[in-house]
Amino acid sequence: MGRPAGLVPADRRRGPLHLRSRSILLVFVGGALGTAARYLLTLSVPPVAGVPLITFLINVTGAFVLGWLLQSLALRGPDEGGRRDVRLFAGTGILGGYTTYSSLAVDTDGLIAAQSVGLSILYAVATIAVGALASVAGIALASAIARRRAGGGNG
Repeated sequence: MGRPAGLVPADRRRGPLHLRSRSILLVFVGGALGTAARYLLTLSVPPVAGVPLITFLINVTGAFVLGWLLQSLALRGPDEGGRRDVRLFAGTGILGGYTTYSSLAVDTDGLIAAQSVGLSILYAVATIAVGALASVAGIALASAIARRRAGGGNG
């Protein structure tokens, strides 16, 4: 037995979240900002000994901030309203545009093409492993901040 038409939640009546113009706009604008920041960083920091370390740093810092952001938002309540807007704009948009695993693939391929197969494997594995650890560290930081706030800052 279904619900009468007038009792369908408003979110369901407006259609899926990923097709709503507000959601698309938040991700689009955030993505443009994140991509621009990444592009400017890659222009300003040259490779070191042929290794594009800026891509590594971008991905690791992005993973850390994303872990912190998503945990902070999750600890504040359900993914709705302003929290959802922040997640879409900053998490999916800015940090999705800022991090660049496609560049990681291109950089890894470039190292292979330069006959640096061992370095390319180290670069790819280190980026993924350190990025995963950075996201866990971001989650831990957000959790520690929330615990400290809940305890009144004494501790």
